[in-house]
Amino acid sequence: MTLPLTVPPSKTHETLLFAPFSDDLDGLDADIVFIGMPYGNAYEPHAVSNDQIKAPDAVRRVTDRVTRGLERYDYDVGGPIYDNRPVKAVDVGNVPFDIADHHSHFARAEAAIRKILAAGAMPITIGGDHGIPIPILRALDGEGPVTVIQVDAHIDWRDHVNGVRDGLSSPMRRASELAHVGEIFQIGIRAQGSARPEEVEAAAAYGAHIIPAFEVHDLGIDAIIDRIPDGGRYYITIDADGLDPSVMPGVEGPAPGGLTFHQVRKLIHGLVRKGRVLGMDIVEITPSADVNDITSITAGRLVVNLVGAAVRAGYFEAPAA
Repeated sequence: MTLPLTVPPSKTHETLLFAPFSDDLDGLDADIVFIGMPYGNAYEPHAVSNDQIKAPDAVRRVTDRVTRGLERYDYDVGGPIYDNRPVKAVDVGNVPFDIADHHSHFARAEAAIRKILAAGAMPITIGGDHGIPIPILRALDGEGPVTVIQVDAHIDWRDHVNGVRDGLSSPMRRASELAHVGEIFQIGIRAQGSARPEEVEAAAAYGAHIIPAFEVHDLGIDAIIDRIPDGGRYYITIDADGLDPSVMPGVEGPAPGGLTFHQVRKLIHGLVRKGRVLGMDIVEITPSADVNDITSITAGRLVVNLVGAAVRAGYFEAPAA
């Protein structure tokens, strides 16, 4: 079956941040592109269609709670989200799943990100499980060296699970194998998850900077931001369980002691100021476990903060003649 790279969001959902929908990835005219990647590569047959595949449209659905209007003053970013500048944002919908080829959606995801980057736009992705940064990072091979900034409860260094090497427990292991990926900062780590001795040793051998959540709480997020080299090219991947369950309750693996919204917001703003943020994804949202849409709304507010900070940093301004 030949499928397009993306398909429109569900007809019952809005696009993200009221952006116009476009399915023309070859003719993109945009500064910012919102894209959904609902599907990962499952470890077991029953997990192919899991609750997290509903997350991209769940986040879109709460757009009117994330922002009541693009023209309104937003105190997170110090004014209207786009700062009354001619910034172009579009939503290209979701990368589809081919029932006849369970792995082809990652190739479509990578191709879609390459087209977004070729258009000079910043991709902002809503997953799906934490496997989806793998095709995104592959597509960034012309942007290196890339510093990966991960917010997560788990280190995600599994080599494989049931023979699947690009699943939700392996994104940092796969990132470490890419020649264009440099330093990896893993912030908010706690509890156990994907941290068997083998994975801990692999992360240490690579030189990953593992920063437990309690270190962030004790030292403050500013001290953590200061450890990240200035002038870098950063890719941000946020697992919803990296934040505390009181902030993002709609996850499969909640663990107490996670990061606060304020800490992650400040991290995003700090990275925008330090260098160049190439893109961001937010993954592992489980809508059926959410409480009053708090998780989806929080995801939307993190997107607003990246967009608002990048606009004010001049990311999307035409270069001087």
